[in-house]
Amino acid sequence: MKIKQGILIALIVFSISLPSVYATPTLEILMEKTTYNYCEKLFYTIKVSEVTGDSAILHITDQAGKKSSSIPIPIANLENPIPSVMPFEAEIFPPGKYFIDVEYAGAKDTAEFDLIDSGNVCISTVMKQFAFSWINSQISDGFFIDAINKFVDKDIIKIPDKINEKNLEDIHIPTWVKNIAAWWLDDKISDGETAKAIQYLIDKEIIAI
Repeated sequence: MKIKQGILIALIVFSISLPSVYATPTLEILMEKTTYNYCEKLFYTIKVSEVTGDSAILHITDQAGKKSSSIPIPIANLENPIPSVMPFEAEIFPPGKYFIDVEYAGAKDTAEFDLIDSGNVCISTVMKQFAFSWINSQISDGFFIDAINKFVDKDIIKIPDKINEKNLEDIHIPTWVKNIAAWWLDDKISDGETAKAIQYLIDKEIIAI
């Protein structure tokens, strides 16, 4: 009888000391901040208690309930920083509240942030490729100005009506102006500073036909 009791106690102690093999990992979304402006990039960290080899599945939902498609996020560490490569643009993201929903190995968590319009000047990220091509002489001065006319809000940079598709090849931009585009690409000057510089050059007809 004493032997059976000893075995039973040993089994109980052993079972308590064993970790739960089937326990669901914990998951937490750590936000860098909870309020963003246009031109800023979303940044958050996915923190887990265990690396299972699974990917986290992420959705971003706006306050109207419109949900993004599923975004798989590889989880290689207990803390996984997730920086966005694209800034918030008004053409894509209306201001308001957004929710980040993450599922990972059976665990779920939700975080939220507000996107506000504080009047930041934002140049579409599409223009960065055009600027890079222009700096490297892969496109003409006129093609670059045409891209600005098509992809940059008219309230940010206004191209005069006299510059149009018929005379694009006649447009001349001094070579030194490429320094401004290079500084912008390297994030040495802001979108607003870049826009003001380009608009000044247009108004003073330094960029002209």
